[in-house]
Amino acid sequence: MKKYMLATDLDGTLVGDGDALKELLEFFESLPYKVDLVYITGRHYDSALSLIDSERLPIPSILVTDVGTSIYSGRELLRDPKWEQKVRENWNPHRIREIALQLPGIRLQTLPHERRVSFFVNDSEGASNLRQKLKESGIPHTFVFSSGRDVDVLPESAGKGKALQYIVEEYAGEEANILVAGDSGNDLDMLTLGYPAVIVGNAQKELLDVKSDHIFTATKACAGGIQQAWDHYYGAKI
Repeated sequence: MKKYMLATDLDGTLVGDGDALKELLEFFESLPYKVDLVYITGRHYDSALSLIDSERLPIPSILVTDVGTSIYSGRELLRDPKWEQKVRENWNPHRIREIALQLPGIRLQTLPHERRVSFFVNDSEGASNLRQKLKESGIPHTFVFSSGRDVDVLPESAGKGKALQYIVEEYAGEEANILVAGDSGNDLDMLTLGYPAVIVGNAQKELLDVKSDHIFTATKACAGGIQQAWDHYYGAKI
């Protein structure tokens, strides 16, 4: 079971400041304990692997892709079959697309699979209209709006927060020392689970008003903010 864990978004959170990233990884290497890395990203699997390669990131213990709809673990990052079966329940991506594309100002994002359905919207009003139409349809789903233009419609049992809860139960245990890190609206459900968390200094405006005793608001951007938060929560344990 994992004793220390960083569960972090990639773009704009762990990745975005190369010098700060290098310093954070060197800091983790200097610690007298191992920090297991869990990447929780909106990217699909191949895109996440490409980013890991281009940024020379350590291979994570666990990789979560597509806004929490897929979980991969182990040295070969194999898909977790139990989670895959769970998120398939009551999932109807075809009907979700049909409803969305009847509305103005909504464009379908191209993805290599149907584990989520994603759209670009012109503004928050377009997102609200889509949210309401899907609610009225009665189709089980999870709705995520982030960065002022991105909408992800996920299976009812999916999302970054639900994926992280599953990971803690299946791979870590409640005694694990966890830091959750994010920068945008699609990170909100995992940031507000109650674990120690950090909103990095370059966060999107939808997170700027989020306040909680267990959320540290960093002054530094990206990996620099993560290191600030790690010192804040776990520095005394070194």
